[in-house]
Amino acid sequence: MRLTGEVRHLRKGVHCNHVWYGNDYGGFYVCPELLNKNSIVYSFGIGFDITFDTTVIKNHDCHVFGFDPTPKSIQWIRNQSLPEKFHFYESGISDKSGPVDFYLPKNREHVSGSIMIQDNVNVQEKVTVIMKTLRDIMHESGHQHIDLLKLDIEGAEYDVLENILNAKIPVTQILVEFHDRFFEDGRMKTKQIIGKMKNNDYEIFAVSDSFEEVSFVNKNAL
Repeated sequence: MRLTGEVRHLRKGVHCNHVWYGNDYGGFYVCPELLNKNSIVYSFGIGFDITFDTTVIKNHDCHVFGFDPTPKSIQWIRNQSLPEKFHFYESGISDKSGPVDFYLPKNREHVSGSIMIQDNVNVQEKVTVIMKTLRDIMHESGHQHIDLLKLDIEGAEYDVLENILNAKIPVTQILVEFHDRFFEDGRMKTKQIIGKMKNNDYEIFAVSDSFEEVSFVNKNAL
């Protein structure tokens, strides 16, 4: 894919074999050679879809740790027959740990809420949820590094990525859905965080056709 103009900041920085994991709605590109049965995979933002997570488990036989504080998602997960190696937690990720307001979607047919005030949520309809930093989650789980981190967190990805980079947390692959459309300065926010990721050795190796799902790898792992 040749990128020009408004999406030039999404151009690839390294070559890495990439395969789409999951369905069209919830999938991401993954570099499969960097995963094996001992890999640690964190998946933030589940909604009503675990096709990404089940594909990781099927292809690599590793454990996947899924997180989503959304009430509808929690109820949906409780009604699913889950793979043995999929572990679900009723909390989310943020740049600070503790209880926060979580705004529910304006459209009651939708599942995804957010801790960010943006056009798709109803600020009058909120619940209190538990959010944790990645460092705190890893400490509780006894993990020293993460092989793959997926973030589909409805606009909170900018603060979370900043926190991860500042904390120097060792992550091999970071897969992000950027929600720049939620913010007036969204494209600038995306450009700035990509620049910071490059400064911390993360390069883009794949981008979805919608230009929303962007896959990064720590170039030192290649």
